[in-house]
Amino acid sequence: MSQSSAFVHMVFFWLNDEASDELKQKMQEDCLTDLGAIPGVRSIWAGKPAGTPRDVVDNSYDLGLIVVLDDSAGHDAYQIDPRHVAFVGKYKPYFKKLQVFDTIQ
Repeated sequence: MSQSSAFVHMVFFWLNDEASDELKQKMQEDCLTDLGAIPGVRSIWAGKPAGTPRDVVDNSYDLGLIVVLDDSAGHDAYQIDPRHVAFVGKYKPYFKKLQVFDTIQ
């Protein structure tokens, strides 16, 4: 079975101690509603670590985000979309560490 091409943007957030559980929940919701409304987003998922007990699994992050876009041009447009810019501005004060993985098929 063949699949169409896709750009997969994965972001893992480690948040500082000032990020309450309520803020983490709101951030997760905003990923889905605000970032999910950006044109070109084919699908989006956000959630907490599964807590998988394996040495090769990093469960230390607070929130994971996976965004599937059509292509690299869609990713570039996503990055400068006002909803993405506003999301980063709102939550950046709580970022302790951020790790991004982008893949293209």
